[in-house]
Amino acid sequence: MVITRKLKYDTPRLSMGGVDIGMSQQVKVLGLTIDSGLTFNAHVRNVCSRALGVYKQLSRAAKVSWGLHPEVVRSIYTAVVEPVVMYAASAWAPATAKLGVRKQLGIVQRSFAQKLCKAYRTVSLNSSMVLAGILPLDLRIQEVAALYEAKRGVVLPALGDREVERRFAYSQTPHPAEHIELQFKCLVDQTEVDRHRHQAVRIFTDGSKIEGKVGASLSIWNNNAETVNRKLKLSSYCTVYQAELLAICKATEVILASSEESLGVYSDSRSALQTLTNWSTTHQLAVKARRNILAAVAKGRRIEMYWVKAHAEVRENERADALAKAAALSLKTKPNYDRCPISYVKRIIRMDTLDRWNRRYREEPTASVTKVFFPDAGVAFRTIRRIETSSITTQIFTGHGGFSGYLARFKLKEDPSCPCEPGTSETPLHALFECPLHVKERNNLASTLDLNVTQENVQELMRKGKIEHFIRYAVKIVGKVNKRNKSQ
Repeated sequence: MVITRKLKYDTPRLSMGGVDIGMSQQVKVLGLTIDSGLTFNAHVRNVCSRALGVYKQLSRAAKVSWGLHPEVVRSIYTAVVEPVVMYAASAWAPATAKLGVRKQLGIVQRSFAQKLCKAYRTVSLNSSMVLAGILPLDLRIQEVAALYEAKRGVVLPALGDREVERRFAYSQTPHPAEHIELQFKCLVDQTEVDRHRHQAVRIFTDGSKIEGKVGASLSIWNNNAETVNRKLKLSSYCTVYQAELLAICKATEVILASSEESLGVYSDSRSALQTLTNWSTTHQLAVKARRNILAAVAKGRRIEMYWVKAHAEVRENERADALAKAAALSLKTKPNYDRCPISYVKRIIRMDTLDRWNRRYREEPTASVTKVFFPDAGVAFRTIRRIETSSITTQIFTGHGGFSGYLARFKLKEDPSCPCEPGTSETPLHALFECPLHVKERNNLASTLDLNVTQENVQELMRKGKIEHFIRYAVKIVGKVNKRNKSQ
């Protein structure tokens, strides 16, 4: 196979043992179909075909009014469909910028999104995705590719000059023959801590994140008195887990520099201690701490590690906690640690994805009714899961359902007018905010919320604390409309 994007090129002629070797237009490598023009069109067709095969099986058991619960469908979508489509996404993500690829992915996603929100097949892709609470597949693929690159040191524009926290390669970690047994004991109160204070030096560590600032501390004790302490500062985007690991790593440096033979490390972070004692983890700070421990043991140091229950009135641990909070709030020095955690990178990439989706959602002409209730796709993505999905709520937010205006489009009803006034099309917006037939329920809701129930106040009605009452009112009204139109 010749890989090139040139329109004209000389096809090489190859033979082996007098037998001509034919040219292939595509080849499959570890499940990724690579074509001669690097368009990845064949790969997209293959994965979309597999995803649609899953949908055909699913559609038999998930209907609008009965069948699998939406959360079951969501589990199938996130655990089966997305992994199938996004396999090797970092290799073919640039192909998602093509309109043809986006359309193929949209066909797959629209089918599942409609099942997720119990929508009719006429509901648009934009509406169904917003109500299902899922991201466009092409943006998800680009998101996965961006995270893959960030983990391997590729600079992301959204991160600026921040450096991503990278794992050590196994070749950079101590050889298995050098491993020693690392364990920690659990102490739950002051009595147990006092029972184990036979070490010459005891180092209590802690990390804290408060008011968006991150700090860590070391409190070094000799018998009943604190001899010295140290405050550490981390960048605001760092996590408490990183702060706890940094404090333990600095404690091992103190141990390595100490001349005492018996030393103890105390921390209230079980996850940090488990990371440290697990030789298979390759976190930067954990690997550095293990190296210090190995060097200290080689010098004859005896090191013991303990987990101390937090907020159990252990005075040494409470002192370390106070120092960590003070470090976070008051230190103005350059951060002792500023690597971006993967969680922060994911958050930045997700924010960019939501922003791009929102721009696309607003620019496209579909989903006009949905945009009345959810004008911002990013906000809807974070809030839609609070609403219990049903076929009625989807009819409310899409306008596709048992309304005269919708039924008349498909010749299921002759007149699209609302019974309240001939010539006025019956839509969910009309039924909920204007129709005089439902003025009693509307006034009751307005009295409950102390807010006029009008289309202009939709965003206020959709706020937390009011949306439950509004949804209950809307379901009641739409249920009446459906029942009336069904009987006619």
